[in-house]
Amino acid sequence: MADSRAVGVPVSLLILPVSNLALGINWLDMAPGPHYGMAAVSTDTGHNSSVTDASWALNNIEKKTDWAWRAIHGSVDLGKKMTEAYYGKPIKHSYYNGCSTGGRQGIKEVQISPESFDGVLVGAPAWYVKHLNPYVTQLGIYNLPVADPKHIPLSQFSMIGKEVVRQCDGVDGVEDGIVSAPELCTFDFSKIQCSDIGDNRSNCLTEEQIETAKNVYSDYYSDDGTFLYTGLLLGSEDQWNILLGGDVPSPFGTEYEKYLLLDEPDWDWRTYNDSIVFYAEKMDPGEPTATQYDISPFKKRGGKMILYHGLADALVPTKGSPLYYNRTVEAMGDVDDWFKYFEIPGMQHCWSTTVGAPWNIAGAFQSTSMATNEWSVPGFKDSKHDVFMALMDWVEHGKEVDSIIATSWNIPLNASSGVLAQRPLCAYPKKAKYDGSGDVHEASSWSC
Repeated sequence: MADSRAVGVPVSLLILPVSNLALGINWLDMAPGPHYGMAAVSTDTGHNSSVTDASWALNNIEKKTDWAWRAIHGSVDLGKKMTEAYYGKPIKHSYYNGCSTGGRQGIKEVQISPESFDGVLVGAPAWYVKHLNPYVTQLGIYNLPVADPKHIPLSQFSMIGKEVVRQCDGVDGVEDGIVSAPELCTFDFSKIQCSDIGDNRSNCLTEEQIETAKNVYSDYYSDDGTFLYTGLLLGSEDQWNILLGGDVPSPFGTEYEKYLLLDEPDWDWRTYNDSIVFYAEKMDPGEPTATQYDISPFKKRGGKMILYHGLADALVPTKGSPLYYNRTVEAMGDVDDWFKYFEIPGMQHCWSTTVGAPWNIAGAFQSTSMATNEWSVPGFKDSKHDVFMALMDWVEHGKEVDSIIATSWNIPLNASSGVLAQRPLCAYPKKAKYDGSGDVHEASSWSC
């Protein structure tokens, strides 16, 4: 890439986080930055660890705060100063791109520092930490202990998923193996309920197991009826193994409770109850939770935000994103001129699919997960297919983003295998609808 000190192009800065509890410099996702004409900055938020290890947080409020928001905020400030010093000119625009915990960190930075970014791209954001992480523990408990008659073994998740596709695939008007409108499907559990003692139990669920599945799909409420968090969507079953497939709850929940919330490494998950959520609500150690819904200062200075989430996500429940979007609308009124939300049918957490669904829009992790030298959407490096380019056009040229074309390939992570399908994603609450003619795998056969 040409040195912009010589050619005189405007200087832009891209901030990239890392996800979950694991921290380290996000070298991989920094690489596309220069292709977009930007200096790129990442931070390890003050520590290095594996994906599920939060022991670094034990009795250390400073590290908790760094992870929560302070490291990102400091990196923005320092990154701007370094970039301007190197190029000898003011930064023209600054952007953010992150998914999962990275999505949360972007939303949090907008809330505490609306002048940090001109454009923010966030995927599957884990924004409601003080409710989400305890929910992850509760979700695991629904399916535990393993010896309990209510337990659904890992081997049966795919059976449930196939029945969900059978019942829910066509509710959007197209039978393509993709559950595109799970909210419209009324799932009939009787179709997979064991009818008598002689049934092959690998192909059906007992009454106790059906209650477990209903708990998984249902929103989480306390005993007194207080809403605590959203459940998983129909169509997410191929990723249930992450939070429901073990003999203990996922460390994404228990590590939070042990090291960030309670500072008790020996805390026993079997003692979990709703009081954990209410304690987290009160303490929110490090203040990672991003619940300041009125971000008028960001809007007033011309900031633009794009949020996206896969409908097959079983790590950060998809319904959390429309919850955030709708609460922002409640706080601020019409947000359409600066905030867009896109749902991606068939996409799992942040990227990829098991059902051939178009998923790649150049969000965080997406193209670099296909190959370390990939950037944008392979073969489709333009603002119609690349949501980050679309965000740049919106910020810099006022081109509002109403739809993005997602892409999938015959071999999911191999662009050289040829395009399998493309489909427009529509700004919420609109959805893509098949026109009734033409190839269902062609974007031109769909409209918002």
